[in-house]
Amino acid sequence: MIEENLVSAEWLREHMEDENVVVADCRFDLRNPEKGRQDYSEGHIPGAVYFDLEKDLSGQAKEHGGRHPLPPIDEFAAKLSSAGIDETKYVVAYDDQGGALAARLWWLLTYLGHDRAVVLESGYSNWVGQGYPTTTDEATPEKAVFTPNPRPEMAVGIEEVKNSSNVALIDARAPERYRGEVEPMDKKAGHIPGAANWFWKENLGSDGKWKTGDELKKRFEPLKNKEEIIVYCGSGVTASANVLAMKEAGLGDAVKLYVGSWSDWSSYEDNPVETEESK
Repeated sequence: MIEENLVSAEWLREHMEDENVVVADCRFDLRNPEKGRQDYSEGHIPGAVYFDLEKDLSGQAKEHGGRHPLPPIDEFAAKLSSAGIDETKYVVAYDDQGGALAARLWWLLTYLGHDRAVVLESGYSNWVGQGYPTTTDEATPEKAVFTPNPRPEMAVGIEEVKNSSNVALIDARAPERYRGEVEPMDKKAGHIPGAANWFWKENLGSDGKWKTGDELKKRFEPLKNKEEIIVYCGSGVTASANVLAMKEAGLGDAVKLYVGSWSDWSSYEDNPVETEESK
């Protein structure tokens, strides 16, 4: 039914009422953590269930491990079950932040062995702009049973990053954060030594939609022969967008997510930091 990792608004409009499709609203604002839920209450795609980045898609932050560590598997599986998601369901995730938050849910589902997750190639505002239906009604899905089958090889921790060799280390943050010119969130400014900057928003076209598979293949052409690619960002969220884009570009199993990302790396006083651009 779905072979790609992205679907169009037109496709979702045609299939949103299919019994095996679950729509997931992932809108969230880091500066105002309640705004995503408020936005959902004020209007969302009919039938969509809401996933909160910090309450649902992340675990409890600690001194180390990053600002958005993975949620406990059993707890997250229970939330997916309550949302009506099991192995038979196609999950279409959307947000209004360029797809990064939706990509977090896509990554988590894929990490837990669910291969029927996709991201809407354009956000909620585009959906509304096309005149497609919205509702304020809370979704009441029939409960399912989600059985996780984790793929630990998709994620790496700080020790694997430290000990990696012959690996492409990719920083998905904005260039000014990568260069250490600004740091609005974490203890240190800069990037992990040796990391190259591939800003996640460059996966989007000028219209705000995700680029096509061919365009993403062209973008990530320099990485196609790398045996391992480790992607990170501030806290493991926007890096998920690069993981998705790289999968669309055909890089497949070579791509791994450093879940703790810069917020984990920078939480250790002794970890080295660079501000010069890596070639």
